[in-house]
Amino acid sequence: MDTRDKGRRLASGITAAVGIGSLAAAGVAAAVVYSATPSSASKTSPATASSVSLGGDLATAGPGPGSPGAAASGAGPGAAEPWQVLVQDLPTDRSQHIALDPGSAMATSSTQKRRWKHAGADVHHILDPRFGLPAEAVWKTVTVAAPTCLEANAFSTAGIVRGFAAVAWFRSAGVTARLVDQRGRIVTTGGWPAESNSVEVRASRG
Repeated sequence: MDTRDKGRRLASGITAAVGIGSLAAAGVAAAVVYSATPSSASKTSPATASSVSLGGDLATAGPGPGSPGAAASGAGPGAAEPWQVLVQDLPTDRSQHIALDPGSAMATSSTQKRRWKHAGADVHHILDPRFGLPAEAVWKTVTVAAPTCLEANAFSTAGIVRGFAAVAWFRSAGVTARLVDQRGRIVTTGGWPAESNSVEVRASRG
């Protein structure tokens, strides 16, 4: 990458994708579908909910569909039901069912997908901006719950880049996250549940 003249110029044949388009689109689409549904504005009819997942990033609008797991979230009668979400990157990974706050979003950044060989070494697509190289793969995945997909993905991607330091950073910033290391060990921060049963995840708000 040529960085002269305060610009960024890629070599011929190389492309770069910022990747924020789908994140913004997921949130907008969920909100539009929800607001366009007549029952969402009614105080007497059950509200119709909407969830949109693009590239593994999830945006929700309105209350989640009722389910047995929703009762474990602490939602009382008349309260908005949380969204029941299965968190898992690869089929062989340990999964977790969580209940996501209505209107919240979730994003996962992974070093297990979009990998290739370069100079005989395995590399992945998440770059450390300090070096212009793939970040050290301390974590297999970092999943974050936040008010929007953009915020969730910004934190999850930064968590991959920061490596071990991400845990202290997330905790000091109150980020709700689940980090899985290369041995499958799980670290949680903020309001993310440590147990595998379905409990409510409240999106972190910076």
